[in-house]
Amino acid sequence: MLGTYFYHQNIRKTIIAFGNLFNSIVVKHKDGDDNDYSEVRVPLAYGPRQKFLARLEQQAELNKPVAITLPRMSFEMSSLRYDASRKTTVTQSFKSLDTSGNNIKKVYLPVPYNIGFELNIMAKLNDDVLQIIEQILPFFQPAFNVTVDMVDIIGEKKDIPIVLDDISFRDDYEGDFSTRRILLYTLQFTAKTYLFGPISDTTDGLIRKVQVDMYTSTDVQTARREMRYTVTPDPIDADPDDDFGFNETWETFSDAKVYSPVQQTDL
Repeated sequence: MLGTYFYHQNIRKTIIAFGNLFNSIVVKHKDGDDNDYSEVRVPLAYGPRQKFLARLEQQAELNKPVAITLPRMSFEMSSLRYDASRKTTVTQSFKSLDTSGNNIKKVYLPVPYNIGFELNIMAKLNDDVLQIIEQILPFFQPAFNVTVDMVDIIGEKKDIPIVLDDISFRDDYEGDFSTRRILLYTLQFTAKTYLFGPISDTTDGLIRKVQVDMYTSTDVQTARREMRYTVTPDPIDADPDDDFGFNETWETFSDAKVYSPVQQTDL
């Protein structure tokens, strides 16, 4: 089982979906007449906050042309852990047509994992960071759902809740007046994503007949079928993407027999 190559990019797609939530944040500055005189789209990068703080500390003088553009944001994946609360049956699977519509694929139910993210917001002015925060927080109550195409070959999409867990901030201001001031807000998130296993071909055909036997007795040991409901597609050779109807039949019985799905006969 292990050693069979597959790569659905589930973790990578979740990281990209998380970053896309925050790549259009804008900060505006107003003059004394409350008119906008500048509008800045806040840069977003993947990486730890220590990287950006170190860059500021190495070029901390205010008279340098450009040390680093503020405000800016960075995010990184901070944890990956199994979510037992969303566990499903290990061997349960489903079948799906691939994107060509010709081949049937067998897919085991995905494994639930929680990915922790850390979003850092750095700014020099308090009003800048407050503008950014207010463009983010109202959407998380405390979760915001994003739809991710988890498995391209079968077009399997999942709604991934992204939960806001915690908010913290600090004001790094040390030294004399020539030292840069850094306002740093840190937001902790959890993305409830899924990891899919290998996708395999299956020789099993489509389900073209459903049969249900009904009973009126509540005694499982002595109950015998009294009515049977059967449904088949019309036409019988219809494909899932065809325009088709159904044939339904009802049968009544009083022979006290039980249908055997193994032998496919009444016993």
